[in-house]
Amino acid sequence: MNEKFEFEKGQESRIVYVRPVKVSDLPAEVRAHAGGLEKLYAVHGADGERLALVRDRNLAFVLARQNDLAPVNVH
Repeated sequence: MNEKFEFEKGQESRIVYVRPVKVSDLPAEVRAHAGGLEKLYAVHGADGERLALVRDRNLAFVLARQNDLAPVNVH
């Protein structure tokens, strides 16, 4: 099922992007809290700012939707 998000003018900033991130590419202080995972999922705002790092893709989408944001998968 495809979801279609309709935005009013000026609401494009409600879109966030979810993408996988290799833990090895993250700063040491973040790697120390990764609990042995090799990959996390980042939620980024439209301006590229990282808003969150979470354990799995589904959690990233749930987190975004709980905050009234429209998540989009980035490959």
